[in-house]
Amino acid sequence: MGSSSYFFTSLLLVVVFNLAKGQPLVPALFIFGDSVVDVGNNNHLYTIVKANFPPYGRDLKNHNPTGRFCNGKLASDYTAENLGFTSYPPAYLNLKAKGNNLLNGANFASAASGYYDPTAKLYHAIPLSQQLEHYKECQNILVGTVGQSNASSIISGSIYLISAGNSDFIQNYYINPLLYKNIYALGARKIGVTTLPPMGCLPATITLFGSDSNQCVVKLNNDAINFNKKLNTTSQSLQKSLSGLKLAILDIYQPLYDLVTKSSENGFFEARKACCGTGLLETSVLCNQKSIGTCANASEYVFWDGFHPSEAANKVLSDDLLAAGISLIS
Repeated sequence: MGSSSYFFTSLLLVVVFNLAKGQPLVPALFIFGDSVVDVGNNNHLYTIVKANFPPYGRDLKNHNPTGRFCNGKLASDYTAENLGFTSYPPAYLNLKAKGNNLLNGANFASAASGYYDPTAKLYHAIPLSQQLEHYKECQNILVGTVGQSNASSIISGSIYLISAGNSDFIQNYYINPLLYKNIYALGARKIGVTTLPPMGCLPATITLFGSDSNQCVVKLNNDAINFNKKLNTTSQSLQKSLSGLKLAILDIYQPLYDLVTKSSENGFFEARKACCGTGLLETSVLCNQKSIGTCANASEYVFWDGFHPSEAANKVLSDDLLAAGISLIS
């Protein structure tokens, strides 16, 4: 057994031991970001960027679309399971996501959002700055539900997952640490931030920018790599300046790049084309029940639509997120 496999096995043993106590590893999970982690907030918005119709969600337990840009579970859903939660943080804009329903956390993510506010506004999505305002509202609801002392305990002990930048990484090439400082000021102490994925390997970006090649677009991948380096630098700086902050950078670039470039070794049949439609470009409204060519078995595909991983790929990515974020729960 290699050292990495030994480490991951040891990690799982630690997690299983803690979960045997019958409680989640942290009080709650709060999620911010874009379509990679949106579980239905965009369903309530006047925007074309939605996924609340078939074939989205076809491989979920009830086979119904929820607003997730996937055939099934997201990596963040698997993360919630890994942390011991029996349900997923609900979409905050869902009117049922109030009171006791917020005790295990909430999801504020909005497809087409990003670090750069104008990106979200272009598609009538919720920018991260507004997601933070929703979180403030959530804090007030928690205080009203369980009292100030219990709410403070939930807030400081919870994990905060931020997954953004896919929509706007070129416009927002330099990371602005203000978002992390603001969420820290609101009591967050355990923050996990995902890196950008290999943007040049997404089926849609290869189709649009690949110059008739089926290979990953090197320039876009290099942009993502440079962005991720700045994200790491920002993380190190913030942890030095903000007392008690645990900020883990959760790398999804390399795991997804490996799934694309070594797909057969990882149990996948197709990595260039997505499952939905032609697999070359479709996402959101272009990925629908009338899309010709949609695959029968999405588990063989790394990508569900032109921009988003399949449920099977999300399961693999979630295991890497667990390993990268162990410092947040240790």
